[in-house]
Amino acid sequence: MLLSEAATSYEADKRIEGFSPQTLKAYHLQANLLIKYFSNISIKDISTYELKQYLAESSKDLKPSSLAHRIRFIKSLFRWSHEEGIINSNPASKIKEPKVGKRIPKFLTEREIEHLRDACYSALEKALFEFMFSTGCRIGEIVSLDRNNINWSSNSAIVRGKGDKEREVYFNVRCDIWLEKYLNERNDSDPSIFVSERSAHRMSIAQMR
Repeated sequence: MLLSEAATSYEADKRIEGFSPQTLKAYHLQANLLIKYFSNISIKDISTYELKQYLAESSKDLKPSSLAHRIRFIKSLFRWSHEEGIINSNPASKIKEPKVGKRIPKFLTEREIEHLRDACYSALEKALFEFMFSTGCRIGEIVSLDRNNINWSSNSAIVRGKGDKEREVYFNVRCDIWLEKYLNERNDSDPSIFVSERSAHRMSIAQMR
């Protein structure tokens, strides 16, 4: 089986397993880089030595975390190919990931938060900022929120996070005020909490960023 065919079948399997679009997009990118390096040869013809050469060349331009991501993809692709009977042995089985130090989380000071708050002008900007700040939700969780996810009596919302798991988050009074003001200003019937300003439809992750 050609490398491109194996990559396509692998991606299809992961889509069936319920992997997120972002993860599938990242896998697709890694597969294209692999094909670009090796050309579209048979996946059976790729050896451990050649994979290590590919990763050694990649390590010159990649951060350890990005290199680790590339290695995880390769190990997953070749393990899947071996389990599916596409290859007789797994050339990536003994490839190890680089050690990646734990990153210290960055945080904003109280002054920086106030500067951000002061930079918000519209009710949308203020409601979105206060919701992000008070709940700590990821952007991907916020874009999927609907009006009926909000419980106004308890200042809480049900969000769907990683692994499609639901959880309850709480927002403060300032968020409650601006969220209600923003929703009252809207005259559309879109069920989404946050919509684009030009034509009311669910705001995308890119628009929210």
